[in-house]
Amino acid sequence: MSLQERLAREIALTGPMTVADYVSRCLHDPQDGYYATRPAIGATGDFITAPMISQMFGELIGLWAVELWRRLGAPERVRLVEVGPGDGTLMADAMRAARLDPEFLRAVDLILIEPSPPLREAQARMLADSDLHPRWVTSLDRIETDAPVILIANEVLDCLPARQFVKTEDGWAERRIGVTDDGALQFGLVKITGGFKRPDFEVEPGQTIEISDQQAAFGRDLGALVKAASGAALLIDYGRARREAGDTLQGLRRHQKVDPLETPGEVDLTQWADFPSVLEAAIHAGADVTGTMGQGEFLNLLGIEARAHRLKEGRPDAAAIIDRQLARLTADDQMGTLFKACAIFSPRSLVVPGFED
Repeated sequence: MSLQERLAREIALTGPMTVADYVSRCLHDPQDGYYATRPAIGATGDFITAPMISQMFGELIGLWAVELWRRLGAPERVRLVEVGPGDGTLMADAMRAARLDPEFLRAVDLILIEPSPPLREAQARMLADSDLHPRWVTSLDRIETDAPVILIANEVLDCLPARQFVKTEDGWAERRIGVTDDGALQFGLVKITGGFKRPDFEVEPGQTIEISDQQAAFGRDLGALVKAASGAALLIDYGRARREAGDTLQGLRRHQKVDPLETPGEVDLTQWADFPSVLEAAIHAGADVTGTMGQGEFLNLLGIEARAHRLKEGRPDAAAIIDRQLARLTADDQMGTLFKACAIFSPRSLVVPGFED
């Protein structure tokens, strides 16, 4: 029985399913979930991430981690954590750049948070020849707090789904997934009768708002972790820097948008990161936070243009390719402003690299 058939049967028995529950099932169902069984990342897959566009991205993140370690006082032990490492490209590039400071590498306990068996295998292959051998855990609460933490989460929040609520002429309703008489999945609205916190921003009839308990919980847990252990977490993702309406649910197959209800478990599903909610939850957990800035601005502050110049000096024949990669990562009409960066850090006089102002 396919995932669609199982979901249709469950909905028929228990009622319409929230968007958040549907996305979670499609991505993580142990038998047929996209990430659990068939993640297709890369140019020949369904989507591509920044580390795969250019080595410059991971290298700069590696140097960011080294500089943060120094600002923490160069402790003899530090936990370098990546959440959702994809195929391991970011960490492989980061570790290569970090060779500039052997003391940092000697201090690092490398931990990868990855629940997907196929992706763990890909990460192990990618990091087989790395200076450090990682250990894998499945959640943030498995990270020990007896040493400072440097955490990286690139394109993680967009995998943590949100419920959707629609303002109608008659009040608020929740967007849910139901099933037709012939077993097809379809969107519909269920009127809300109580227990719904109205948004504190203007919403017009017909507009959708998204509320992600999972993203807020992730911010809370990150805040609690860096408060207890000291250190900082860097988040990079595409999403909103202010509270606003918008339906951001999308399915991706072979780099093209598809119907999110099409072949559940066989396409990647994402929703925008809600940075205000994530950072607010971290503050409530006792951490400090930076503001958000565009990915392009952040990478420029870390020196991506200088790194691109050095690469072109070594490979003049690849100059045009490097320029295209640089534009893809930093230009306003590509990833430069849609993707954003922010940090959550321990409440002390720590200045996080890239967020000095």
